[in-house]
Amino acid sequence: MSSLSSSQVRVQGPELVYGSIYDQIGYSAIEEPMFRHLVVCRLFSPGSKLKTIDYLQRYLHVSVTKHNIYNFIDRLSPAERCGIKHKVEQISYAQTKKVLKGKVGVVFYDMTTLYFEASDEDDLRICGFSKEGRHRNPQIFLGLLVAVGGNPIGYEVFEGNIHESKTLIPMLESLAARFGFNHPVVIADAGLLSKNNIDALDRAGYQYILGARPKNDSSDVKEKILSMRLKDGQVRSFIRKDKRRIVVSMSDARSRNDAKNRRDGLQRLEKKLGAGRLTKNNINNRGYNKYLRMEGNVRISIDYERFESDAAWDGIKAYVTNSKLPPKKIVANYHNLWFIERAFRMNKTDLRIRPILTSAVLTFPRVYPV
Repeated sequence: MSSLSSSQVRVQGPELVYGSIYDQIGYSAIEEPMFRHLVVCRLFSPGSKLKTIDYLQRYLHVSVTKHNIYNFIDRLSPAERCGIKHKVEQISYAQTKKVLKGKVGVVFYDMTTLYFEASDEDDLRICGFSKEGRHRNPQIFLGLLVAVGGNPIGYEVFEGNIHESKTLIPMLESLAARFGFNHPVVIADAGLLSKNNIDALDRAGYQYILGARPKNDSSDVKEKILSMRLKDGQVRSFIRKDKRRIVVSMSDARSRNDAKNRRDGLQRLEKKLGAGRLTKNNINNRGYNKYLRMEGNVRISIDYERFESDAAWDGIKAYVTNSKLPPKKIVANYHNLWFIERAFRMNKTDLRIRPILTSAVLTFPRVYPV
């Protein structure tokens, strides 16, 4: 062993473990060594293109250049219906159907933002509302559709300033046409709640379970929900005037968390107000800024009455649905949205797909995550 040099050492573990899974899923049908290298390296040692090049050279004795990687990524373009990306998606969907015994009956949809370490915008990279607080960085939206268990179905990339509610129907139609799945139950959070989305889902014959915003609903709906006086674990439903079904649940654990968040938000506002650090950026209705009110032209104070009245909503969660499932089944199905939240968390932390560096952006106007 003492006679061996580092140049004679080749790491086999990642290929033996991740490569075996890669083959079992069926990606070995893609006859592109670069794709295999990028996938295994991203799982084992996620990092920049330069870090990938260093890993391949040092541990696998495979010599590639930055331009080799960029040229390959360019070939993943979805414009090529017979291209590599198309094959990857077909193999991934076939694996999902296999895991689910051939039936994709429920799908979960959500979006996240991916920001760029760049200052310039283009037709795709655009500054918009950032879920990561990177409002000055150009970004894209990544829409992800998964099945039960978090098994992937597909993704789409959207402009950085698009509203979430405008992505659901195009995403469903695109993936349904590509894979041929037939009207699964669609589950999404309140960010996708819009009259246009719901009308489109109804017209297309989809069943849906969407997170609702009961505090923003009509006065009669709010009164109906609060008059239920639900206890921990109770679930009720009723039909709204527009003939849509509202399911309401109550959780003591969620109530305690809601109350804590409200108190924390109020304390932050009080601290800023006392220190004179409130600016015009705070005068909006986002988050806990809704507890601020302007008196006259210049005086800002805290609306404690509104703060106290919001306590009535602690622990209450509502859903809009056209499904005939029992109320508790509606709630149970919606709670499975954590599958997609886990997928986003894994991509952003374990796989480190953000931030996207300027060099990659300058080479390609669109980004296709590997």
